[in-house]
Amino acid sequence: MVEPFKPAPTRLVWGVQALLTAVSDSLASRYANCTVEGELSGFTRAASGHCYFSLKDADGATALLRCAMFRRAASLVDFAPGDGHRVEVRGRLALYEPRGELQFVVEAMRRAGAGALYEQFLRLKAKLEAQGLFDAERKRPLPAYARRIGVITSTAGAALHDVLTALQRRAPHAEVFVYPSLVQGPEAPDSLVRALQLANERGDAELLLLCRGGGSLEDLWAFNDERVVRAVAASALPVICGVGHETDFSLADLAADLRAPTPTAAAELATPSRSSCLDALDALARTLRRRLEQRLDAAAQRLDRVALRLARPSDSLTRQRRRLALLAQRWGQVLPRLQGLQAQTLRHQQQRLVRVLPQQLERQARRLDTLAQRLAALDPHRVLARGYAWLDDGQGRALSSVRQLQLGAAVHAVLADGQAELQVLALKPDAAA
Repeated sequence: MVEPFKPAPTRLVWGVQALLTAVSDSLASRYANCTVEGELSGFTRAASGHCYFSLKDADGATALLRCAMFRRAASLVDFAPGDGHRVEVRGRLALYEPRGELQFVVEAMRRAGAGALYEQFLRLKAKLEAQGLFDAERKRPLPAYARRIGVITSTAGAALHDVLTALQRRAPHAEVFVYPSLVQGPEAPDSLVRALQLANERGDAELLLLCRGGGSLEDLWAFNDERVVRAVAASALPVICGVGHETDFSLADLAADLRAPTPTAAAELATPSRSSCLDALDALARTLRRRLEQRLDAAAQRLDRVALRLARPSDSLTRQRRRLALLAQRWGQVLPRLQGLQAQTLRHQQQRLVRVLPQQLERQARRLDTLAQRLAALDPHRVLARGYAWLDDGQGRALSSVRQLQLGAAVHAVLADGQAELQVLALKPDAAA
C-alpha cells in the first residue's frame, strides 16, 4: 500500500506569488542597472506610447530577451528604432509576475557602437547646415520626364538590380548610365566623389541616382563623409539620394535635391510610372477631342446662320428697302420743319436788326459830337483868338520865360491871324519869380 505524500516538517514550500516576488527582489538587487547590446526584433509601439520588443544576438544565436520601454523613456530616443537595428539598451532586469516572464525594462536606448560616431555625425551636420549646404533654396528641380538617368552605386550590390528593375517597369524608354563606385569601406568616399565628378563631366544623364542598400551606421558612413556631401551639393545635375532602408538617414540625403527612403523608391521618384503617363495622355486626348468637337459644332452653327442669310437675299433687300423708305419719310417730315425754323429765326434776326440799327447810329452820332467838341476845345487857334501869342526862338523852340531871352534877341511870334518877327528891347522879370 502506497503512503500519501507528506511534506517533511522542516521543508520550505513556496507559494507562486511568494516565489516570484523573491526572484524579482533578487533580480532587482543584482541587475538594477546594466547595459545590453543586441539586435531589435518584433519592435512595436502601442497606442499608449509604450514600446515592446525583443533583443537577440547579432550572430544568430537563439537567445531572446523580452524588453519593455515605457512612454517616457521612448520619447527620449533620438532615432526611429526598427527590426534589425543593433542597439545598446540600459535598464534593469525584472520579472513580469502576471505571466512569470523575465523581461528587461529599458530606460535608455542608442545605436550600438554609434556613440562617438553619432556625435561626429551631429557635429558635421551642424557645420554643413551652417554653410547652407542643406538649404531648400539651393535644391534643383527634377526633370518631369527624364530620358537619360545616371545611377551611382556598387555593381555588386542588390541596389543596382532593384533600381534597374524599377526603371524597366516604370520607364522602359529611359536610357540608363551606370557609374560604378564603392559604397562601403575606407575607400568608398573617394570612389563616390570620382563617380559624381565623372557623371557631371560626361553629361550623359539628366538626373543622378545615388543608391545603396541598408546597413549599420558604420556601413553607411561613406555617405556621411564631408567630401561626398560637398560633391553632392556641387553637382550640376539634380541628385536623388536613396541610401539604406526607410529609417536610415545620411548627410548625403540632406544635400541631395530629393531624398528617397530606398533605392527602389529613388527610381520611382525619378520616373513617373508608365500607367500614369498613359492615363495622362488619355485624359489629354479626351480633352482635345472634346474641345475639337466644341469648335466644330460652333463653326457648323455659324455656317448654318450664314447659309440662311445667303439663301434668301431678297429678304435682306426688302428689309433695306423698308429702311430706306422709312428714312426718306422721316427726312420728308423733318426737312420742311427745319426750313420753317430757319425762316422764323431769320425773320426774328431781321426785325431785331431793323429795331436796333437806328439806335446804334444815334448813339454813335452823339458820341461823335462829344468828341468833336472836346477836340475843338483843345484847338490852339481858339486860344490865340483870345489875344494870346505863341513865341519861339525862330527855330521852333517855345519861349515861356524871360530867362530864355536876351536884349536885342529876335523872337518869332504866332498870332491868331498871322506871324510877326519881334526884337527884345527890355527884360522885366517878375519879382516873385
